[in-house]
Amino acid sequence: MFRSLASAGISALLFAFTAVGAANAQDALERAKAAGVLQVATEEQFPPYDFIKGGEHVGYNVDIFAELGKELGLEIAYTDLPWSSVLPGLEAGKYDVVAGPAAITAERQKRFRFLIPIDQSQTSIMKRKGTEKIMKSADIAGLTIGAQRAANPMTDLKAYAETLDPAPTIKEYVDYSQAYADLAAGRLDGVANGSTNVLYTAAQRPGVFEVVLPGFGELHYSSFLGRKDEDSKTLLDALDEALLTIEKDGRMAKIQTKWFGQPVELPTEVPTP
Repeated sequence: MFRSLASAGISALLFAFTAVGAANAQDALERAKAAGVLQVATEEQFPPYDFIKGGEHVGYNVDIFAELGKELGLEIAYTDLPWSSVLPGLEAGKYDVVAGPAAITAERQKRFRFLIPIDQSQTSIMKRKGTEKIMKSADIAGLTIGAQRAANPMTDLKAYAETLDPAPTIKEYVDYSQAYADLAAGRLDGVANGSTNVLYTAAQRPGVFEVVLPGFGELHYSSFLGRKDEDSKTLLDALDEALLTIEKDGRMAKIQTKWFGQPVELPTEVPTP
């Protein structure tokens, strides 16, 4: 009897180890398929990509991921975080993919794998409606300009500020909603963000904001990104394939027209910054 119980216990233990080993052997795509869920992190205060409207999470990213989920047969589960926390969380393996979208830069490509571009943008200044002291980008010299900490527009703004005399005072924000509130209240002279973001924001509040064009800095392509490792490769390959599918069948153009007013012509491979 003792041997029978011991044997049963050993069998159960071996089964448990086998199950754990099988789970550990799965890659990111297999784990997502087994769970039926793709874990996506983003910042839900970043219109028109991710934001809350009427208590609902909406935006350009949300519509794209809904189509990606259909292609892969997965539900999309979102984690909402401040942008400065999103990429470290990805490296720590807390979720599968980051929405963002993040600008494709050489520095980020060393750490992460980008999917094919889903947008392009140039850093631009949004000002209060009717503010005549900023008629072109260079007019921010000596003024107070806000941007989000750890975001690409902040990098562009700091580089551009070094070319101006006097340099603008730069104020860093955790998210852009705070910066926009300070701009509307007169606590800032302008906010630097991607042209797509500020054009959308100004269109939503035409009596409050307007955008100064052209912008400054390089034209940036941006996209979703994941971990740069073998475990994530099949998942990211599948997402790239799904993006190409919705691009070819016209779903991407419809989503772009909904949020940007027109389709955006983008490369079908990740460009070298």
